[in-house]
Amino acid sequence: MSDIQQRIAASFGVQGLMETLGATLALVADGEVHIALPFSKHVSQQHGYVHAGAITSIVDSACGYAALTKAPPDYEVVTAEFKINLLRPALGEHFLAVGKVQNAGKLLTVCTGEVRAFAGSESSYKVVALMQATIANIRNGTNQTRA
Repeated sequence: MSDIQQRIAASFGVQGLMETLGATLALVADGEVHIALPFSKHVSQQHGYVHAGAITSIVDSACGYAALTKAPPDYEVVTAEFKINLLRPALGEHFLAVGKVQNAGKLLTVCTGEVRAFAGSESSYKVVALMQATIANIRNGTNQTRA
């Protein structure tokens, strides 16, 4: 496992929200990260679909970690902004968020993401959400205050 894969796996492992959702890190590659989410009634909304908040969370994290693969070693990343399109109800047995870097700059990285819903066949899926995100590089040790 490469240093960046270890770094991302360690960071992902301490994300309380991903643990709460039941999400797992599925792939770390240069400029691309996948996060898997099994269906659970604990992340559903009133109609039985996976809640938009859960879908948004996994694709935001996939984009952020994709950006981290391109960030300098002494930097971390945070989301500066994103736009999400929810294309259809999030129905399926499991979901895969795919984050990809489109352009990595010195301070900002633009990523795109999609969430795929799988029901039955692993080769067949429907895209339930699309995201465009801007991720900011921040130097390690930057004084961050908690509200």
